[in-house]
Amino acid sequence: MTREQVTIPALQQMKRDCRKIVAVVTYDYQLAVIADRAGADVLSVGDSIGVNLWGHRSELEVTLDEMIIACRAVRRGATRALVSCDVPYGPLQEGPEAAVRAAIRIVKEGGADLVKLDGASAFPDAVRAVVRAGVPVWAQFGITPHTALRYGGMANAGPDLATDMKDRLLDEAKSLEAAGASLLDFTNSGPVAGEAVTNAVGIPVIGGLGGGPWLDGRVRLGFAAIGYLASAIDDNVERYAAVAKSALEGLTAFAEDVRAGRQIRGAAASRPAR
Repeated sequence: MTREQVTIPALQQMKRDCRKIVAVVTYDYQLAVIADRAGADVLSVGDSIGVNLWGHRSELEVTLDEMIIACRAVRRGATRALVSCDVPYGPLQEGPEAAVRAAIRIVKEGGADLVKLDGASAFPDAVRAVVRAGVPVWAQFGITPHTALRYGGMANAGPDLATDMKDRLLDEAKSLEAAGASLLDFTNSGPVAGEAVTNAVGIPVIGGLGGGPWLDGRVRLGFAAIGYLASAIDDNVERYAAVAKSALEGLTAFAEDVRAGRQIRGAAASRPAR
């Protein structure tokens, strides 16, 4: 694994060389340092921070100012990986000018290398405007619960629906590439539409939910991958680590030491006063 600084042209060369791209959703400095050291190519500051880190009821509650603060933290932890930051709900929906203003703030104040626009296929003019302003775009499209409502309801929000919509998704991917997007985030691609889109465009296609090895790379929420979410304590999902369970065990042991009057681990013993 090279330790050279990752660039967008380097990611595009990885696609041409058939080398997979690794993206990790990170929210803070500590996990950014760890993911960067592990070899992630992209650190993605997602607006899912609101639900997964701050306990919000919805990602729609996250503000641009909050995203910038989180992006700064991840930026400080990244020495090799590119830093992408989501434009939260609002600016993109308000129009190209608002999207450009938000993207510029994220780059100037947050230190991001590129911005991620969710639902970008519905806003090609905004993608084009942000790119014209000099900010690289990671454009998300594909099958989401909102998309599925137009095609038979939430139960169909997955790879099977992506197969049925393959031609439309191909058009959306080509439109986003033509608008100047540097990367695509294909949600619920499935193997049929996913492989078709990956082969049809010259820019990297990365996916998380509903993706697979047919894409140019994968993105995964770091907290979910390592089992840091509190919900991971009680579920049986296969993960790469069990951090939340270890944290529960460790903090329980700490509480027991305190209540038993024992010296806590890692703390220098102090001498009694004379």
